[in-house]
Amino acid sequence: MTTAIIYITAAIAEIAGCFAFWAWLRLDRSPLWLVPGCLSLALFAWLLTLVDTSHAGRAYAAYGGIYITSALLWLWMAEDVRPDRWDLGGATLCLIGAAVILLGPHRT
Repeated sequence: MTTAIIYITAAIAEIAGCFAFWAWLRLDRSPLWLVPGCLSLALFAWLLTLVDTSHAGRAYAAYGGIYITSALLWLWMAEDVRPDRWDLGGATLCLIGAAVILLGPHRT
């Protein structure tokens, strides 16, 4: 599985898991929402272990840009709020940062 696919799948799992908790606490949904939420968050954590890097912190740092972009897509698609130019500019900066972290020539 490629790093990009892992990160995208992890972002979906994390957002879904976090939204389950949000739905329970903020939208007054049933506590049963926590079951798939916890499973989704466990999937997210497992997926990040599949990233081809020797240091967990680097995998997490690079993932941050993907997560931010995915969260803005969630904002648009699930919450029907279109990201503005500041959202898009910030996400672009984060993706550039993630690429530098992930693809840079690191010392081992």
